[in-house]
Amino acid sequence: MDAQGPRLTSALELVRWIGWAQMKAGEDWTRERELSHAQSFVLGYLVQNPGAIQRDIAQITRTSAASVTSLLQGLERRGLVERRTDAGNERSKRVYATDAGAELISGFESAMAAADETILAPLNPDERAELLALLQKITAELPQPTRS
Repeated sequence: MDAQGPRLTSALELVRWIGWAQMKAGEDWTRERELSHAQSFVLGYLVQNPGAIQRDIAQITRTSAASVTSLLQGLERRGLVERRTDAGNERSKRVYATDAGAELISGFESAMAAADETILAPLNPDERAELLALLQKITAELPQPTRS
């Protein structure tokens, strides 16, 4: 590695570098809001799935119920989520993002679109279309990613 950074020579090394730049933009965005990746993911999930149960959150985050409990407690202390018991079933609690929680994570998609635009800025429209076509050709042969 020289003063300018690593010498990446393979196509997939370069793709990983692009992925790292995109991931870093997301991390910076969540860090500015004093959230961890897991916290921001759960808030986003709750905005899209209000009233989820903790078991669902554990499954989608691929973590334990104890970890979800701890994560939710931290978000509750900040007033970003609330847990409500179901009427007639005191043992069942549903989790909701509060207005403050939803507001805190609003704009993530726009921030990531801006990061994508920065990453792709060196390419003209024809080059972007060619890159997209090539990546679609490659990914068409790969298994689809899942959260399970």
